[in-house]
Amino acid sequence: MRRSIPAVLASILAASTLAACSSGGSSSTAAAGSTDPASAKGTVTFWDTSDPQAEAPAYKALIAKFEAAYPGIKVTYVNKAFGTAENAFKTAAAGGSGAPDVFRSDIGWVPALAQAGYLQKLDGTPALSDASDYLSAPAATTKYNGATYGVPQVTDALALLYNKAEFTAAGIGSAPTTWAALKTDALAIKAKTGKPAIFLRGDSSYFMLPFIYGEGGDMVDTSGKKVTVGSAAVVKAFGIVQDLISSGAAETDTSSNAYTNMQNAFKSGKVAMVLNGPWSTADDQSGSAFTDKANLGIAPVPAGSVRAGTPTGGQDLVVYAGSASLSASELFVQYINSAASQAYVASRNNTLPTHQAAWSDPQVTGNAALTAFDAVIKDDMPRPAIPQGSDLFTPFDTGVQSILSGKASAQAGLQSVAQQMLKVLNNGVDSGWTTG
Repeated sequence: MRRSIPAVLASILAASTLAACSSGGSSSTAAAGSTDPASAKGTVTFWDTSDPQAEAPAYKALIAKFEAAYPGIKVTYVNKAFGTAENAFKTAAAGGSGAPDVFRSDIGWVPALAQAGYLQKLDGTPALSDASDYLSAPAATTKYNGATYGVPQVTDALALLYNKAEFTAAGIGSAPTTWAALKTDALAIKAKTGKPAIFLRGDSSYFMLPFIYGEGGDMVDTSGKKVTVGSAAVVKAFGIVQDLISSGAAETDTSSNAYTNMQNAFKSGKVAMVLNGPWSTADDQSGSAFTDKANLGIAPVPAGSVRAGTPTGGQDLVVYAGSASLSASELFVQYINSAASQAYVASRNNTLPTHQAAWSDPQVTGNAALTAFDAVIKDDMPRPAIPQGSDLFTPFDTGVQSILSGKASAQAGLQSVAQQMLKVLNNGVDSGWTTG
């Protein structure tokens, strides 16, 4: 993942980014000669799936600046709840009316939306005029069958977040780099505080992926069309999780409130470590344990016996294939996803840019929480780039809850998950998947 830029170029990029943000966004559209802003016309409906309170204001500000730069284009902003947005888009697109022109899609939704014919190919359009500047892993999430159906807006990954003061009090000088070392550190912190040191979210398979990747496992092998979630590597990964819990080093929660309970425990200092992403850091630092914001430590996820690995996450901007305003939509995507715009959003929302140039912007380099994730995303691992990819997490979540609540052994629980995944994979869209 290349992000080194010569000093002179970095200075130029930083200066140009600041100038662009001060005027409301990127000026790359005019520079690229794609369309004269004065003559561009159209209407664009944008469905934004970001948090309506914490994140949406930054996007609304960019929209206002876009409309000032492109007076002939009107943008209608709609905030869609993330949990229902995918199905709402599918329903509208399938019905031929009501779908937005531009949609902020989870990266896991893109293959299915592209396979269904709902997304416009963006290769060769203004939306991808600076495609060479995108980081490779986020850019890969926009591809399906050799074509590009989106642009990567933000990327993310799970990291080990920790309370530096708790580490210091236990005589620990740095974050653990292996799960074995994490257990040792957690038990040392527990001996000092009397409390479990790490909270492991037990309702979400996504949060188990660092353990699975660490043992060389994965949910599926897309090239061999095999479901591998029941493999020995994945069983071993769950054994590591179960050992952390049974030893008292960790606590877990398999309820529907697991995420909230994890956050509350970490922010208040009841636990010293969690696995979480950049989206959580502002919330973390609002808690009593992080009155001193510098007390929040951010480190790559520990390694297992094979490697360290964290799931590639994030959001892509996609354009509806049935849009009546394709040209205006492509210009809108280009503008709000420029390096300058990404740096602007990152500084306000604590999201990770996908533009290499944005990582050199002072708004990003001056944010310690963001720059700490630079090392984290070097260990990112791609999620299955198949139409059914996001649907695999539903049976897997249920399996994780069953295993970590003690209702099923890791082996039995994962074998059940594998059979449920086979049903998802062989249900109409594709066929020929087996277990392996």
